[in-house]
Amino acid sequence: MFVDSRDGARRYFLDVWRKLVERAPLSPLESMIAHVIERHPEYHELLREGEALLAQDFGHDEPAHNPFLHLGLHVALAEQVGADRPPGVRAVHAKLCAQGDVHAAEHRMIECLAEVLWQAQKSGRMPDEQAYLAALERIA
Repeated sequence: MFVDSRDGARRYFLDVWRKLVERAPLSPLESMIAHVIERHPEYHELLREGEALLAQDFGHDEPAHNPFLHLGLHVALAEQVGADRPPGVRAVHAKLCAQGDVHAAEHRMIECLAEVLWQAQKSGRMPDEQAYLAALERIA
């Protein structure tokens, strides 16, 4: 998923939400995002607010408190698993999901992803794929 700004990302999620509610046709990427949204009913009421969410500040302390960040991390993980990028992420995903609750497994994985992204932003560097894979291996 490629967007150029926070508002652009939020608009994209809101557009997918609208299409989902209206049962409008979805592109493959929109279908993946719709699936992520469907698996998070705790955000549905909030998404109904639509454009009003564009200016809302959800803070930066916890990804689960920012619906767009949380959903975006799920989308990023789905894209990583689909492409097996970084190499090995698909195998870790399969291993964790085999333990039972797929959604819970993905939440554990996005915690690792969020940490690596935060470290990269803090240091002004690219995300460390090896540190990410090491964190994933620790939880697997």
